[in-house]
Amino acid sequence: MGWKELSGIATSPRLPLLTGVIGVAGAVAAVLTGTWPATAAVAGLVGGAGLAVAAMRRATAAQQAELARLGELVERRAEQVTALSHELRTPLSMIKGAADLLGEGSPGPLTPDQQRFITIVDQQCAQVIALCESLLTQAKIEAGLFTPRLEQVDVSVVARDVVIAMRALCAERKQRITLDTPQVTPHIQADPMLIVQALTNLLSNASRFTTVGGGIDVRVAVIDTGIAVYVTDDGAGMTREQRRRLFQRFVTGRPLADGTGLGLVITKTIIELHGGSIMVDTTSMHGTTFLFTLPG
Repeated sequence: MGWKELSGIATSPRLPLLTGVIGVAGAVAAVLTGTWPATAAVAGLVGGAGLAVAAMRRATAAQQAELARLGELVERRAEQVTALSHELRTPLSMIKGAADLLGEGSPGPLTPDQQRFITIVDQQCAQVIALCESLLTQAKIEAGLFTPRLEQVDVSVVARDVVIAMRALCAERKQRITLDTPQVTPHIQADPMLIVQALTNLLSNASRFTTVGGGIDVRVAVIDTGIAVYVTDDGAGMTREQRRRLFQRFVTGRPLADGTGLGLVITKTIIELHGGSIMVDTTSMHGTTFLFTLPG
Protein backbone atom coordinates (compact mmCIF):
# COMPACT_ATOMS: atom_id res chain seq x y z
CA MET A 1 0.00 0.00 0.00
CA GLY A 2 1.44 3.39 -1.03
CA TRP A 3 1.71 6.62 0.94
CA LYS A 4 -1.37 8.13 -0.75
CA GLU A 5 -3.51 5.15 0.27
CA LEU A 6 -2.24 5.34 3.87
CA SER A 7 -2.81 9.08 3.94
CA GLY A 8 -6.38 8.63 2.69
CA ILE A 9 -7.13 6.10 5.41
CA ALA A 10 -5.63 8.30 8.08
CA THR A 11 -7.86 11.22 7.20
CA SER A 12 -11.02 9.17 6.65
CA PRO A 13 -13.96 10.24 8.86
CA ARG A 14 -14.78 6.55 9.30
CA LEU A 15 -11.40 5.79 10.96
CA PRO A 16 -12.65 6.19 14.58
CA LEU A 17 -15.61 3.96 13.83
CA LEU A 18 -13.36 1.31 12.24
CA THR A 19 -10.90 1.57 15.12
CA GLY A 20 -13.69 1.08 17.63
CA VAL A 21 -15.09 -1.93 15.82
CA ILE A 22 -11.61 -3.47 15.46
CA GLY A 23 -10.97 -2.84 19.16
CA VAL A 24 -14.14 -4.61 20.19
CA ALA A 25 -13.48 -7.53 17.84
CA GLY A 26 -9.89 -7.83 19.03
CA ALA A 27 -10.86 -7.86 22.69
CA VAL A 28 -13.46 -10.56 22.11
CA ALA A 29 -10.98 -12.67 20.19
CA ALA A 30 -8.35 -12.28 22.90
CA VAL A 31 -10.71 -13.48 25.62
CA LEU A 32 -11.84 -16.46 23.56
CA THR A 33 -8.25 -17.57 22.90
CA GLY A 34 -7.19 -16.98 26.51
CA THR A 35 -4.34 -14.66 25.49
CA TRP A 36 -5.71 -11.65 27.31
CA PRO A 37 -6.97 -11.30 30.90
CA ALA A 38 -10.64 -10.59 31.34
CA THR A 39 -10.08 -7.19 32.98
CA ALA A 40 -7.96 -6.02 30.06
CA ALA A 41 -10.55 -7.37 27.67
CA VAL A 42 -13.29 -5.38 29.38
CA ALA A 43 -11.18 -2.24 29.13
CA GLY A 44 -10.65 -2.92 25.45
CA LEU A 45 -14.35 -3.46 24.88
CA VAL A 46 -15.27 -0.25 26.67
CA GLY A 47 -12.66 1.78 24.79
CA GLY A 48 -13.60 0.34 21.43
CA ALA A 49 -17.33 0.79 22.05
CA GLY A 50 -16.75 4.38 23.11
CA LEU A 51 -14.89 5.18 19.92
CA ALA A 52 -17.59 3.52 17.86
CA VAL A 53 -20.42 5.41 19.59
CA ALA A 54 -18.60 8.74 19.26
CA ALA A 55 -18.01 8.14 15.57
CA MET A 56 -21.65 7.23 15.03
CA ARG A 57 -22.77 10.39 16.81
CA ARG A 58 -20.51 12.53 14.64
CA ALA A 59 -21.78 10.82 11.49
CA THR A 60 -25.41 11.33 12.58
CA ALA A 61 -24.80 15.00 13.33
CA ALA A 62 -23.18 15.48 9.91
CA GLN A 63 -26.14 13.80 8.19
CA GLN A 64 -28.63 15.95 10.08
CA ALA A 65 -26.72 19.10 9.14
CA GLU A 66 -26.70 18.05 5.47
CA LEU A 67 -30.44 17.30 5.54
CA ALA A 68 -31.12 20.69 7.10
CA ARG A 69 -29.02 22.39 4.40
CA LEU A 70 -30.86 20.54 1.61
CA GLY A 71 -34.20 21.40 3.19
CA GLU A 72 -33.28 25.08 3.21
CA LEU A 73 -32.24 24.89 -0.45
CA VAL A 74 -35.53 23.25 -1.47
CA GLU A 75 -37.57 25.77 0.53
CA ARG A 76 -35.59 28.66 -0.97
CA ARG A 77 -36.24 27.26 -4.45
CA ALA A 78 -39.96 27.06 -3.70
CA GLU A 79 -39.94 30.69 -2.55
CA GLN A 80 -38.14 31.75 -5.73
CA VAL A 81 -40.64 29.89 -7.91
CA THR A 82 -43.50 31.46 -5.95
CA ALA A 83 -42.10 34.96 -6.47
CA LEU A 84 -41.43 34.32 -10.16
CA SER A 85 -44.88 32.83 -10.65
CA HIS A 86 -46.50 35.88 -9.06
CA GLU A 87 -44.43 38.29 -11.16
CA LEU A 88 -45.42 36.45 -14.34
CA ARG A 89 -49.08 35.85 -13.57
CA THR A 90 -49.94 39.46 -12.79
CA PRO A 91 -48.95 41.01 -16.17
CA LEU A 92 -50.17 37.95 -18.06
CA SER A 93 -53.58 38.20 -16.40
CA MET A 94 -53.78 41.86 -17.41
CA ILE A 95 -52.83 40.99 -21.00
CA LYS A 96 -55.41 38.23 -21.08
CA GLY A 97 -58.07 40.54 -19.66
CA ALA A 98 -57.34 43.14 -22.35
CA ALA A 99 -57.43 40.45 -25.04
CA ASP A 100 -60.79 39.23 -23.74
CA LEU A 101 -62.23 42.75 -23.96
CA LEU A 102 -60.93 43.15 -27.49
CA GLY A 103 -62.31 39.76 -28.45
CA GLU A 104 -65.75 40.69 -27.09
CA GLY A 105 -65.70 43.79 -29.28
CA SER A 106 -65.98 46.24 -26.34
CA PRO A 107 -63.67 48.88 -27.91
CA GLY A 108 -65.20 48.30 -31.33
CA PRO A 109 -65.69 45.57 -33.94
CA LEU A 110 -62.68 43.58 -35.14
CA THR A 111 -61.85 42.29 -38.56
CA PRO A 112 -61.69 38.49 -38.95
CA ASP A 113 -57.87 38.59 -38.97
CA GLN A 114 -57.78 40.74 -35.83
CA GLN A 115 -60.20 38.36 -34.11
CA ARG A 116 -57.98 35.42 -35.01
CA PHE A 117 -54.88 37.12 -33.62
CA ILE A 118 -56.66 38.11 -30.41
CA THR A 119 -57.79 34.49 -29.96
CA ILE A 120 -54.17 33.32 -30.28
CA VAL A 121 -53.01 35.90 -27.70
CA ASP A 122 -55.75 34.82 -25.30
CA GLN A 123 -54.97 31.11 -25.66
CA GLN A 124 -51.22 31.58 -25.24
CA CYS A 125 -51.70 33.76 -22.15
CA ALA A 126 -53.95 31.12 -20.63
CA GLN A 127 -51.34 28.43 -21.34
CA VAL A 128 -48.50 30.38 -19.71
CA ILE A 129 -50.68 31.22 -16.68
CA ALA A 130 -51.44 27.49 -16.34
CA LEU A 131 -47.70 26.77 -16.53
CA CYS A 132 -47.06 29.25 -13.70
CA GLU A 133 -49.72 27.54 -11.59
CA SER A 134 -48.25 24.11 -12.31
CA LEU A 135 -44.72 25.22 -11.44
CA LEU A 136 -45.95 26.78 -8.22
CA THR A 137 -47.85 23.65 -7.18
CA GLN A 138 -44.94 21.35 -8.00
CA ALA A 139 -42.40 23.53 -6.15
CA LYS A 140 -44.57 23.64 -3.03
CA ILE A 141 -45.05 19.87 -3.06
CA GLU A 142 -41.32 19.21 -3.49
CA ALA A 143 -40.49 21.61 -0.65
CA GLY A 144 -42.91 19.87 1.68
CA LEU A 145 -44.95 23.07 1.97
CA PHE A 146 -48.05 21.56 0.43
CA THR A 147 -50.33 19.50 2.66
CA PRO A 148 -53.60 18.03 1.35
CA ARG A 149 -56.71 19.31 3.14
CA LEU A 150 -58.48 16.04 3.69
CA GLU A 151 -62.23 15.72 4.01
CA GLN A 152 -64.94 13.20 3.17
CA VAL A 153 -65.19 13.15 -0.63
CA ASP A 154 -67.51 11.41 -3.07
CA VAL A 155 -65.22 10.76 -6.04
CA SER A 156 -68.22 10.16 -8.33
CA VAL A 157 -69.47 13.71 -7.65
CA VAL A 158 -65.99 15.12 -8.29
CA ALA A 159 -65.75 13.18 -11.57
CA ARG A 160 -69.21 14.41 -12.63
CA ASP A 161 -68.27 18.05 -12.00
CA VAL A 162 -64.99 17.72 -13.93
CA VAL A 163 -66.69 16.00 -16.89
CA ILE A 164 -69.35 18.75 -17.03
CA ALA A 165 -66.62 21.40 -17.01
CA MET A 166 -64.76 19.59 -19.82
CA ARG A 167 -67.77 19.19 -22.11
CA ALA A 168 -67.31 22.64 -23.69
CA LEU A 169 -63.70 21.90 -24.64
CA CYS A 170 -64.63 18.48 -26.02
CA ALA A 171 -67.52 20.00 -27.96
CA GLU A 172 -65.12 22.39 -29.69
CA ARG A 173 -63.15 19.37 -30.87
CA LYS A 174 -66.33 17.38 -31.62
CA GLN A 175 -65.29 14.77 -29.08
CA ARG A 176 -67.67 12.58 -27.13
CA ILE A 177 -67.12 12.30 -23.35
CA THR A 178 -69.01 9.82 -21.16
CA LEU A 179 -69.11 9.09 -17.43
CA ASP A 180 -69.90 5.81 -15.69
CA THR A 181 -70.19 5.74 -11.89
CA PRO A 182 -71.51 3.23 -9.36
CA GLN A 183 -74.96 3.79 -7.86
CA VAL A 184 -73.37 4.30 -4.45
CA THR A 185 -69.76 5.44 -4.04
CA PRO A 186 -68.24 5.20 -0.55
CA HIS A 187 -66.77 8.48 0.64
CA ILE A 188 -63.01 8.59 1.11
CA GLN A 189 -60.59 10.96 2.84
CA ALA A 190 -59.14 13.23 0.14
CA ASP A 191 -58.52 16.83 -0.84
CA PRO A 192 -61.33 17.56 -3.33
CA MET A 193 -59.50 20.44 -5.05
CA LEU A 194 -56.43 18.27 -5.67
CA ILE A 195 -58.54 15.40 -7.01
CA VAL A 196 -60.28 17.88 -9.35
CA GLN A 197 -56.87 19.07 -10.56
CA ALA A 198 -55.58 15.52 -11.11
CA LEU A 199 -58.69 14.42 -13.03
CA THR A 200 -58.79 17.65 -15.06
CA ASN A 201 -55.17 17.10 -16.08
CA LEU A 202 -55.95 13.56 -17.25
CA LEU A 203 -59.02 14.65 -19.22
CA SER A 204 -57.17 17.58 -20.81
CA ASN A 205 -54.40 15.21 -21.80
CA ALA A 206 -56.91 12.72 -23.24
CA SER A 207 -58.62 15.48 -25.24
CA ARG A 208 -55.32 16.67 -26.72
CA PHE A 209 -54.41 13.20 -27.90
CA THR A 210 -57.84 12.22 -29.17
CA THR A 211 -58.67 13.05 -32.76
CA VAL A 212 -61.53 15.29 -33.80
CA GLY A 213 -64.70 13.25 -33.44
CA GLY A 214 -63.06 10.81 -31.02
CA GLY A 215 -64.27 9.62 -27.65
CA ILE A 216 -63.20 9.85 -23.99
CA ASP A 217 -64.65 7.55 -21.35
CA VAL A 218 -64.42 8.18 -17.59
CA ARG A 219 -65.31 5.41 -15.16
CA VAL A 220 -65.34 5.38 -11.37
CA ALA A 221 -65.27 1.95 -9.71
CA VAL A 222 -65.27 0.65 -6.16
CA ILE A 223 -62.38 -1.76 -5.50
CA ASP A 224 -61.21 -3.71 -2.45
CA THR A 225 -58.69 -1.05 -1.41
CA GLY A 226 -60.81 2.03 -2.14
CA ILE A 227 -61.72 3.82 -5.37
CA ALA A 228 -60.37 3.46 -8.91
CA VAL A 229 -60.82 6.02 -11.67
CA TYR A 230 -60.27 5.15 -15.35
CA VAL A 231 -59.78 7.72 -18.13
CA THR A 232 -59.76 6.09 -21.57
CA ASP A 233 -59.34 7.72 -24.97
CA ASP A 234 -59.33 6.27 -28.48
CA GLY A 235 -56.53 8.53 -29.68
CA ALA A 236 -53.09 7.85 -31.11
CA GLY A 237 -51.74 6.07 -28.03
CA MET A 238 -48.04 6.09 -27.19
CA THR A 239 -44.92 4.29 -28.26
CA ARG A 240 -42.74 2.47 -25.73
CA GLU A 241 -40.30 5.40 -25.63
CA GLN A 242 -43.08 7.92 -25.04
CA ARG A 243 -44.46 5.69 -22.29
CA ARG A 244 -41.04 5.53 -20.61
CA ARG A 245 -40.75 9.33 -20.51
CA LEU A 246 -44.38 9.88 -19.57
CA PHE A 247 -43.96 11.24 -16.04
CA GLN A 248 -40.89 13.38 -16.72
CA ARG A 249 -41.13 17.15 -16.41
CA PHE A 250 -41.59 19.28 -19.53
CA VAL A 251 -42.11 16.19 -21.69
CA THR A 252 -45.23 15.97 -23.84
CA GLY A 253 -46.29 13.01 -25.88
CA ARG A 254 -45.51 14.75 -29.18
CA PRO A 255 -42.86 17.33 -30.09
CA LEU A 256 -45.45 19.93 -31.10
CA ALA A 257 -48.20 18.99 -28.69
CA ASP A 258 -49.79 21.79 -26.70
CA GLY A 259 -49.52 21.64 -22.93
CA THR A 260 -46.72 22.25 -20.45
CA GLY A 261 -45.44 18.74 -19.85
CA LEU A 262 -46.13 19.18 -16.11
CA GLY A 263 -49.75 18.01 -15.90
CA LEU A 264 -49.03 14.30 -15.60
CA VAL A 265 -46.12 14.89 -13.22
CA ILE A 266 -48.36 16.88 -10.89
CA THR A 267 -51.18 14.34 -11.26
CA LYS A 268 -48.85 11.53 -10.20
CA THR A 269 -47.62 13.58 -7.24
CA ILE A 270 -51.19 14.38 -6.14
CA ILE A 271 -52.28 10.74 -6.29
CA GLU A 272 -49.21 9.59 -4.36
CA LEU A 273 -49.78 12.31 -1.73
CA HIS A 274 -53.11 10.59 -1.08
CA GLY A 275 -51.46 7.19 -0.75
CA GLY A 276 -52.69 6.02 -4.14
CA SER A 277 -50.98 5.01 -7.37
CA ILE A 278 -51.34 5.77 -11.07
CA MET A 279 -50.85 3.40 -14.01
CA VAL A 280 -51.15 3.62 -17.78
CA ASP A 281 -52.07 1.11 -20.44
CA THR A 282 -51.30 2.32 -23.96
CA THR A 283 -50.47 1.03 -27.39
CA SER A 284 -49.44 3.10 -30.38
CA MET A 285 -52.48 3.86 -32.57
CA HIS A 286 -54.82 2.05 -30.17
CA GLY A 287 -55.60 4.66 -27.50
CA THR A 288 -54.63 5.06 -23.85
CA THR A 289 -56.14 4.30 -20.46
CA PHE A 290 -54.96 6.04 -17.30
CA LEU A 291 -55.97 4.42 -14.03
CA PHE A 292 -55.44 5.90 -10.60
CA THR A 293 -56.46 4.46 -7.26
CA LEU A 294 -57.26 6.18 -3.96
CA PRO A 295 -57.32 4.29 -0.66
CA GLY A 296 -60.65 3.98 1.12
